[in-house]
Amino acid sequence: MAPHFKFERRLAREGFRLVAGIDEVGRGPLAGPVTAAAVILDSRNLPEGLDDSKKLSAATRERLAESIFARALAIGVGFAPSAEIDHINIRQATHMAMRRAIRGLSVAPAHLLIDGNDLPPDLPCPATTIVKGDGLSLSIAAASIVAKVTRDRLMKKLDRIHPVYGFARHSGYGTKAHLAAIAEFGPCEFHRFSFAPMKAR
Repeated sequence: MAPHFKFERRLAREGFRLVAGIDEVGRGPLAGPVTAAAVILDSRNLPEGLDDSKKLSAATRERLAESIFARALAIGVGFAPSAEIDHINIRQATHMAMRRAIRGLSVAPAHLLIDGNDLPPDLPCPATTIVKGDGLSLSIAAASIVAKVTRDRLMKKLDRIHPVYGFARHSGYGTKAHLAAIAEFGPCEFHRFSFAPMKAR
């Protein structure tokens, strides 16, 4: 089943006109930031073909991201870098990235739809969590695409700084090639030192 706009329309009927979908990417990698996006879609100009970013090819994500940026009412992106992840842990860093994404919206949302079941504290408005929401809500699907595309673009920039790790190919995830590069060259400043294998060094 493709994502739909039923959650957002129901909230609109309850008086919550501006609904932001929230999703994150990058909890599991060994390097790079955790990245969150907040997207408020225009109910009269919805992008076509939105889905969970994990189900889409890189080329399709890029195309849909351009459509989202062209049509959405507001988009915010937030990061929590590797040093912050090491300092406060990945769960708290994810919450921080989500709050930063919400603050980055050019208009204030009335309600949030957040992927998963972990509601961040200190949110600026009411929120609802939706398990596997990136495959159910169009707003969360849009956020998942924006977060993934934004993070992948950043990891390609980090790859140009430290090409030996192959960040452009694996976006910091613990592939065999990435682990071999860490073993040979040691970690860099973009690695998460609270994650194995860096933690064991």
